Amino acid sequence: MSPPPLLTAALILAPLLFFFFTEPVLCWRPWPNSTDLLYGGSKKYEGSSEFVHLKYHMGPVLTANITVYPIWYGKWQSSQKRIIREFIGSISAADSKPPSVAGWWKTVQLYTDQTGANISRTVHIGEEKNDRFYSHGKSLTRLSVQSVIKSAVSASTRPLPVNPKSGVYLLLTSEEVYVQDFCNNVCGFHYFTFPSIVGYTLPYAWVGNSAKLCPGVCAYPFAVPDYIPGLKPVKSPNGDVGIDGMVSVIAHEIAELSTNPLINAWYAGQDPVFPVEIADLCEGIYGTGGGGSYTGQMLNGRDGATYNMNGIRRRFLVQWLWNHLLNYCTGPNALDH
Repeated sequence: MSPPPLLTAALILAPLLFFFFTEPVLCWRPWPNSTDLLYGGSKKYEGSSEFVHLKYHMGPVLTANITVYPIWYGKWQSSQKRIIREFIGSISAADSKPPSVAGWWKTVQLYTDQTGANISRTVHIGEEKNDRFYSHGKSLTRLSVQSVIKSAVSASTRPLPVNPKSGVYLLLTSEEVYVQDFCNNVCGFHYFTFPSIVGYTLPYAWVGNSAKLCPGVCAYPFAVPDYIPGLKPVKSPNGDVGIDGMVSVIAHEIAELSTNPLINAWYAGQDPVFPVEIADLCEGIYGTGGGGSYTGQMLNGRDGATYNMNGIRRRFLVQWLWNHLLNYCTGPNALDH
């Protein structure tokens, strides 16, 4: 039986409405701190502010064990995939040396749904999909990002599972791929797919490798913007500026997808189209004393690399997150822990 005319019209108009009236939640990268534009002088060190009112809007959060499904779009080296896989795998590795990625995730676990259930402590990698031949081209729009995800879940061979309740679909684009607004202070975003495009409502994120296009924007502080004379980059912990920069953006997006998967759960601000989420409030803060243009106190390895937390076998530099119980940004390397 054919669908009624109103339903048909709704299915046709949904992607158009999405394009014109809504946007994915953007990750603005960290120099200077973007939330200064919202809260200005009210921000104190480590993002603390009595003016920040992060609220729960009664939507779902990811309380079941979280599965991340990476979609590798473009050409990726095996070494690059290993760095990202290990970061995701480290989120639940409670026995990692402190300060640890698992310790960082404890801030995310503080957030609850309307029943009082906390976000899951378990995050693991599920099935993966490779798209080496740029099936949707080397320049993607926000809508074509959803089309890439559709291709991954509807592939004729080894499609990704459809997991709307606890799945996170992570589209990672290689360094030669441009995504709409990439490098214009945007290095990643998250949203949810539309049934009219993908067939399902699935929380997803996109993060791009900025190594060729804009490392000074998206891989800071491992690269620095050209417009800041005299500022020197720090050494990345895993020897790949683009990938080490991606790790913090991936962390940002997974944390926000977990606490606000359908853009109706945890965020500050009055407009759900432009919410300020738990990672947005702490962009550019990696250690004690951080805020504004100062990253805070980080750790330096014997090899000269800069990091702030340990994974299973690797070190990572990951931004802090907003702790709504303490009302400031927190991280596992805080000096007052």
